[in-house]
Amino acid sequence: MTVRIGTRASKLALTQTQQTGDQLAAIGGFPVELVHIRTDGDVLTGSLSQMGGTGVFVAALRDALLRDQCDVAVHSLKDLPTGAAPGLTLAATPKRVDVRDVLCARDGFKLADLPQGARVGTGSPRRAAQLRAARPDLDVVDIRGNVDTRLGRVPGLPGNVTDAVVEGKSGDLDAVVLAAAGLERIGRLDTVSEYLETDVMLPAAGQGSLAIECRTADAPGRPGSPAGSQGPLAQALAALDDTDTRLAVTAERALLARLEAGCAAPVGAYAFRKGSLLYLEAAVCAVDGTASVRDKRATDGLTEVGATLLGIELAEALLAAGAADIADLAAS
Repeated sequence: MTVRIGTRASKLALTQTQQTGDQLAAIGGFPVELVHIRTDGDVLTGSLSQMGGTGVFVAALRDALLRDQCDVAVHSLKDLPTGAAPGLTLAATPKRVDVRDVLCARDGFKLADLPQGARVGTGSPRRAAQLRAARPDLDVVDIRGNVDTRLGRVPGLPGNVTDAVVEGKSGDLDAVVLAAAGLERIGRLDTVSEYLETDVMLPAAGQGSLAIECRTADAPGRPGSPAGSQGPLAQALAALDDTDTRLAVTAERALLARLEAGCAAPVGAYAFRKGSLLYLEAAVCAVDGTASVRDKRATDGLTEVGATLLGIELAEALLAAGAADIADLAAS
């Protein structure tokens, strides 16, 4: 049996899918094959928020699963919409890596050291809002493109191709903000000038995590759920699932769902387990950085239900504090 793994064709997507495929193959003892799927996010131009958020990278992969063009799909979990996909199951959340955002700046600048009016690129309203809150004097520029393309906008970074042209733009920014996890996976951490701690910039829900999705009929059963498939693929998926990561991202995604906030909303959320408690902190920001609400909660309910309730509880607290008034969120 060859397991077909659906992936986007970007360098980051191919790298993290190949790594995941290698792990599944090692656990399950079956060969794997990568199937390249072209998504709307790879074709359309414009900002992610105008296209409906990063969910545009997911729909084609999900369709390929349902059409039996592949057996599993590997997503960056932060790209996955919070709504259920009929017929599909989030079968595994491998152990999470670094959740932080990073600054990749010319001349090794840190965020506090960037000159007044420095041009900083990001395609994320969440990052843009928190950048403006920390440094209102910066010129935050909306950008698109894969990781290498974005890094190519900053002069002098290690590994950059000096003659790269991005829509006629190259070396025109002082810095870009990216996810540490993506840079780690493709070996570009040498471009990082500063890791932005969560007190400065809360990550996106699910950042640093991968989501392995499959057809529900092929999914492994988990404690408290109906019995699932017991085949080699299901067993490998179950072995790859990390309980603490699943609890954390369940809480973060429950918060997003209650806020009815899409992937591109200016919402940061970070959950982690420490000892017998699961902690969750979140912030909702005005896109212009002039206002925000931030709060945190914890629970000893270390189950998916407990994590979901934690996310809902914190979302309700943020809404009560006025989150819907400063961002385009549901208030009812």
